[in-house]
Amino acid sequence: MALELDDITLQQQFEEVIASEDKLAIKEFLNNQNISDVADLIYENPDYESQIISHLSIHRAAGVFKILDAVVQKRIIENLPGFKSAELLNELPADDRVAFLEELPNSVVRDLIKTLDPDERKITLELLGYPENSVGRLMNPDYVYVYEYNTVKEVIETIRRFGTNSETIDVIYVINYKGELLDDIRIRDIILASPEAKVNEIMDDRFIALNANDDQEIANEAFKMNNRVALPVIDDQNILLGIVTIDDILWVANEEFSEDIQKIGGTEVLDEPYLEISIIKLVKKRAGWLVVLFLGEMLTASAMQFFQHEIEAATVLALFIPLIMSSGGNSGSQASTLIIQAMALGELTVADWWRVMRRELTTGFLLGVILGSIGILRIFLWQNLHVFDYGAHWHLLGITIFFSLIGIVLWGSMMGSMLPIILKKLKLDPAASSAPFVATLVDVTGIVIYFSVAYFFLKGILL
Repeated sequence: MALELDDITLQQQFEEVIASEDKLAIKEFLNNQNISDVADLIYENPDYESQIISHLSIHRAAGVFKILDAVVQKRIIENLPGFKSAELLNELPADDRVAFLEELPNSVVRDLIKTLDPDERKITLELLGYPENSVGRLMNPDYVYVYEYNTVKEVIETIRRFGTNSETIDVIYVINYKGELLDDIRIRDIILASPEAKVNEIMDDRFIALNANDDQEIANEAFKMNNRVALPVIDDQNILLGIVTIDDILWVANEEFSEDIQKIGGTEVLDEPYLEISIIKLVKKRAGWLVVLFLGEMLTASAMQFFQHEIEAATVLALFIPLIMSSGGNSGSQASTLIIQAMALGELTVADWWRVMRRELTTGFLLGVILGSIGILRIFLWQNLHVFDYGAHWHLLGITIFFSLIGIVLWGSMMGSMLPIILKKLKLDPAASSAPFVATLVDVTGIVIYFSVAYFFLKGILL
C-alpha cells in the first residue's frame, strides 16, 4: 500500500511540475528521480514521453531509454528533434544502440546511422555486421584492458583513466601486444595485491570467453554456469573484441522466454506488444498455425469416417470420443511443455532421449491407469445408479475405455516428449512442437487406438 501511495505522489508531483511549464524545474525534478521511476512516468504519461526524455540530462536520458520497451523507444526517436535523437543515440552504449536499431526497418536504420559520430558509426556498423542473435550483437567494445607486464599500480591508474567509459570495471582483461586475450582478473584481486606486483603474478590463466559468432543462448548458458557479471568476447584468433554483461543476457533470456511461450501457444512470434500490434498482423501471426492445425484435425475426421460402421453399430462408443481425444492431447501437451522447458534450462539434451523415453513410458502408463480407472468407475456408477444405461455389455465397454485410455495417454506422453527432441536433433526450434500441434497429432492417432481396442473387446458382441 505504501508503494502505491509513493507512486501516486510521484505522479502528482510530475503533473504539478509539468503544469508549471518551468523547464528548469522539470529538468531538476526528473534528474532527481531513479531511472526506473522515470521509465514508469513515461509509461503512465505517453503524451509526455518525448518531453520527459528531452528534459533529462543526456546521460540519464540514455539510461532511461535503454530500459524502455522497443515500441516506446521507436515513438520517442520519431518524435524527438533530429539533433536530440542523434545526441541520444550517440550517448547510448554500443550494445544497447544495436539492440534498438535491429528492431527497425533497414531504411530507418540507414538514416539513423548517418546521425552518429564517425567513431560510434564505425562501432555500430561492426556490431550490426555480426549474425542476428549472435554474441557479437550484444557485445560492448568499451572495456578496460592491461598488459601482463603492467604493475598493479599502473593497472589502477589505467582504471582511473579509462574506467568511466567502460560499462563495468568489475573485471579487468589482460592482453598481449597482438591484442590476444590472456586472462581476466577481478578488481578485488587487483585491489588486494601489492602495488609493485606484476599482472602476470596474479594471473591464474583460467578464464571463460565467448566467441563473437556464438549464439546468444550459449552466452546465456555461460553466465548461468559461472559467477560472472561480464564475460570477454573474442574472435577465432583469440583477439579480444569486447565484453558482454549480465544485464544484456537477462534481456535476451526474457525475450527468448516470451518467444517460446508464444510458440508453445501455437502462434508465430509477435514482434510488438499485444496491444500495439495491428489486427491484420495479429491475424497473420495466428492464421498460419490455425490452418495447419485445422488441416491436421481433418485427418481426425477422416479417421472417424474410416470407423463409421463401428460407430453406427455401437453408437455408445461415440459418447466417449471427446473424452478419449482430450485425454491424449492433454497428456501430450503436458509432456511437450515439460521437455521444452527442461531443454531450455539445459537440464537435458538430445543425447538424453532414451532416458526421457523410459521415464515417459512409465509415467504415461501410470497416468493412463489413473484416468482409465476413473473412466471405468464412471461407467460402473452411472450404470448401477441408473443415471445412464450403457446396455447389457456395459462391463466390456468399461474395459474398452480403461485400456483405450492407457494406450492413448501413453502414446500422447511419448509423442509430446519425443517431438521436441526430434526437432532439436533436426536443428529446428523445439518450441515449434507446441501444445496444439501435439494435441492435433494425438487426436488422429487416438481415434485409431480407441476403435482398435474397441474392435478387440467388442468384436462379435457390439461390432
